[in-house]
Amino acid sequence: MTKAIELSNVTQAYLEEYQKILNKMMQGMTYVTITCSISENFIKQIIPHQIAAIKMSENVLRYTTNIPVQNFALEIIKTHSEIVENLEAIQNRCCIVQNSEYELYEYMCAFKEITEAMFQAMCSPPNSNSINVNYIQEMIVHHQGGVRLAQNVLRFCICQELIPILQCMIKTMCCQIDEMQKLLEGLQDC
Repeated sequence: MTKAIELSNVTQAYLEEYQKILNKMMQGMTYVTITCSISENFIKQIIPHQIAAIKMSENVLRYTTNIPVQNFALEIIKTHSEIVENLEAIQNRCCIVQNSEYELYEYMCAFKEITEAMFQAMCSPPNSNSINVNYIQEMIVHHQGGVRLAQNVLRFCICQELIPILQCMIKTMCCQIDEMQKLLEGLQDC
């Protein structure tokens, strides 16, 4: 069994705010009134996920002095704010596309499996006293979950306006995952 690391006061403050952001994301994604529209359900479920990425990035910016991490966090804030705006712009129109009970059941089963794995990984205790490393590791898991959630919804009959947003979201998050893995290698070499 590995011994828990001793966390600095700064790391503890960062992690306390991170936990608040995570709790709000989990609640926002989980406590959604489910309708017969997978498109509508997904939009309501993914917006808290995207907002969490923004809040996590704002949180790390309060503490980090690492310029590549600062630049990456600013990129996250910009791209995920655009995604939220695009989703909110089509939300009222997308609820018109309805799905069968079977499709809804299949969608929700996969959604629960993906979110439970993501939540569990994001709630894992930090293995570093480095805020930068913690942020990147948390965000990688967040993005991997987001990609899987977007891929899941694309399996169904959904609002046509949602499809290009999902494709852009997947591409953006996959590129950001690659960027984070390179950043993480550099941080762990320090």
